Amino acid sequence: MQRYSFLWLRVSLGVLMIYWGIDKLINVSHGQTVAEKFYGGVSVTTAPMQAFGVAQVILGALVCLGLLRRFTYPVLLGITGTTVLAVWKSVIDPFKLMMDGGTLIFYPSVIIVAAVFVLLTCRDLDTIAMDARRVAR
Repeated sequence: MQRYSFLWLRVSLGVLMIYWGIDKLINVSHGQTVAEKFYGGVSVTTAPMQAFGVAQVILGALVCLGLLRRFTYPVLLGITGTTVLAVWKSVIDPFKLMMDGGTLIFYPSVIIVAAVFVLLTCRDLDTIAMDARRVAR
């Protein structure tokens, strides 16, 4: 059962990354709006936004397949961790009781980072991944 739990966790996080990447490819203006609003007013033109979208789709596919996990998991943690930092008000005060800017919809970002951290730290327990080492028994 454990091996299927890691598979489910890995695939669901990979698909999330694929969806985020596809959104940047088919709805560039949405990605630009998100970057400007949540990432310190960063203005990103179309080509870099689409390039990042392609990179996210590739990363998500590698995560789904369980390939290059020593590389992909830290990158995934960096991307999802950056997202949590960008929506920090929603993590600290999702009900806007003490500060403006928080919203409950972004609190799951913390759960996503926690899930990636579990994958990273328990990588050797995920035996269904394509790059998993098979141990002779």
